[in-house]
Amino acid sequence: MGEQQDKGGIQWLSQLLEHQGVQANVTGEHVADDLGDSSFWLTIEDSSLTQTQIDGLLGDRGRVLDAIQYLANTVLNIGKEPQEQQSYTIELQGYRQKRQDELKAIAEKAAAAALASGGEHEVADLSSAERRQMHTLLKAHGGLETFSRGREPDRRLVVRPLGSDSESSGVVDA
Repeated sequence: MGEQQDKGGIQWLSQLLEHQGVQANVTGEHVADDLGDSSFWLTIEDSSLTQTQIDGLLGDRGRVLDAIQYLANTVLNIGKEPQEQQSYTIELQGYRQKRQDELKAIAEKAAAAALASGGEHEVADLSSAERRQMHTLLKAHGGLETFSRGREPDRRLVVRPLGSDSESSGVVDA
């Protein structure tokens, strides 16, 4: 992943915003998470945006920002070999960082609840991207397994101690 790919991400998001009638600067930086995975964070600078524009780009519970991020990861990696692909995170007004902190806290509570009860603990109201993040966060906990249950829009993340009886084991798709 090189500088050209980074510039391509910034240019792509800038053009997407222009097509939406939003004039904003986009900056980029490589950020490693707690597990050592790297993502190229594309930050939409909000200084020139109205609150209505910010709300529109975030959407209800970050859904529009999630959709933009999904598009970025899909479009910017088309035709690239897996080792050449770059992970992109779209940030606006600190939303993504705040949500990651919230997900870490939810993961800690779910892990504690599953270990304390010895049974399953379900976490609802997560997007598919957030469920994937939770699977990754909970991998760090020893003695737990995670999987997803149900169908959208009522799909849930399930956390339970290793070796519990159930329909699935290990980490399953979000």
